[in-house]
Amino acid sequence: MGSVSVSLYIAVVFVSVAVISTSIWAIPTTLDGPFKPATVDLDKSFRGHAIDLPDTDPRVQRTVKVWKPEQISLSLSTNHDSVWISWVTGEFQIGNDVKQLDPKRVGSVVRYGRLRFALTNRAVGHSLVYSQLYQFQGLQNYTSGIIHHVRLTGLKPNTLYYYQCGDPSIPATSDVYYFRTMPVSGPRNYPGRIGMVGDLGLTYNTTSTIGHLMTNHPDLVLLLGDASYANLYLTNGTGSDCYSCSFPDSPIHETYQPRWDYWGRFMQALVSKVPMMMIEGNHEIEEQAENQTFAAYRARFAFPSEESGSSSTFYYSFNAGGIHFVMLGGYANYNKSGDQYRWLKKDLDKVDRKVTPWLVATWHPPWYSTYTAHYREAECMRVAMEELLYKYGVDIVFNGHVHAYERSNRVYNYSLDPCGPVHITVGDGGNREKMAITHADEPGNCPEPSTTPDKFMGGFCAFNFTSGPAAGKFCWDRQPDYSAYRESSFGHGILEVKNETHALWTWYRNQDAYGTAGDVIYIVRQPDRCPVEPELMGDFHQPLKDLSSQLLCL
Repeated sequence: MGSVSVSLYIAVVFVSVAVISTSIWAIPTTLDGPFKPATVDLDKSFRGHAIDLPDTDPRVQRTVKVWKPEQISLSLSTNHDSVWISWVTGEFQIGNDVKQLDPKRVGSVVRYGRLRFALTNRAVGHSLVYSQLYQFQGLQNYTSGIIHHVRLTGLKPNTLYYYQCGDPSIPATSDVYYFRTMPVSGPRNYPGRIGMVGDLGLTYNTTSTIGHLMTNHPDLVLLLGDASYANLYLTNGTGSDCYSCSFPDSPIHETYQPRWDYWGRFMQALVSKVPMMMIEGNHEIEEQAENQTFAAYRARFAFPSEESGSSSTFYYSFNAGGIHFVMLGGYANYNKSGDQYRWLKKDLDKVDRKVTPWLVATWHPPWYSTYTAHYREAECMRVAMEELLYKYGVDIVFNGHVHAYERSNRVYNYSLDPCGPVHITVGDGGNREKMAITHADEPGNCPEPSTTPDKFMGGFCAFNFTSGPAAGKFCWDRQPDYSAYRESSFGHGILEVKNETHALWTWYRNQDAYGTAGDVIYIVRQPDRCPVEPELMGDFHQPLKDLSSQLLCL
């Protein structure tokens, strides 16, 4: 190589290193904050297209015959050595007179192993059928296919496994699929990429969200509530963007349960290979006869509730490498006297931050959102639980519900606090209710306090602020200090935990090219500044109680 070539090579290498270094150091960190509130103007050209996929779309049609498995999905247990595999056999029924299938008719068997053509291990699980029934004349009832859940145990960490599910005695088995287990829990072990999505639905925007997400190759996906939006349909299949607007005379809030089957078929391409952890949203309530609720949610998903000491599918926890995830129920009793609060306290007591340094909490309705939609709706939950999460040093909170994106500064009790969690709302998955676009701090957009109570839990805690920039008011007059960044666009997020103190958060917008970030930041833990052991918390912090009253729920 000549001297000119060598010089050119060195120059190219130097420039390349400089570009890489610049790109790394250009990413802000939470240590640079708190950041001045920023709002991205609405891209009006991307407002529409929130149209559901029709039942004629090939991606939602049933392609298997008789008892072969469909709607195959994965979810995690509490640790790396266990995984749940779920699927459906048989076709649903809808009409005035439906008869449940017998779950014992088809076995729940998974054959699996580390070699594709040597599935030497075998696990047997359980199956069930659920119904959505109405006592009113003219409404169609529904009964599901047979839903199977099988738990695999004794798995090795960070290992590729192949599996085949179904009933080999019929025979009726699936194709061979694969998944990779989570790394063993430890301060240096983390999943590569964790996808965060909320309020998906099954629209053409949803397909864009999932397409982008799959291109980012997640190792794990968290769905923060509101999956199928089956409750935006009457039982005859007629849908609407606004149920109460279009069907005000319906005797009960009907749902069209086949939308769940369409959704499961569409999602199989992703969740048959990548585990997805679900938490309930308001669109999963789905009231039916005898005041039953959440039937589809409880039946269709496998939850590590029992493994994590929870008595409910509405809240549970699990580890993914050095991260402990707490999945909380915004539509279950969250008061301090309730089972969920007692379970949460017990679960947090057991977390060893030397093993799982990162503590991430999720639930559906956000506490810190500045959009008019659902403004301060979850205030009773915040009043009941925020102090507990703060004392145990929760690092990040993820929510859905509001159909937009928003990232907070570190916040506690509406005040900027270097030891408070970062709250991130990603309820922008693409459902047919369209995006949230108005902010409560803009003139004329502040909702009446009487319109904000938690309708499902029956509580009201959202009073006027008592001091600070919004003293004497229900809404701020400008974008609140705790709100760092907000934008009305559909999309998804990726969390990449790099080590014990740094995690890269990236939000991707559907309208951008693949790989283009809409928002990116390093979230940095400071364990020395913010100790998390509860016994040390007494004198360490004097929380800044400068904004919200601490009245309990009425």
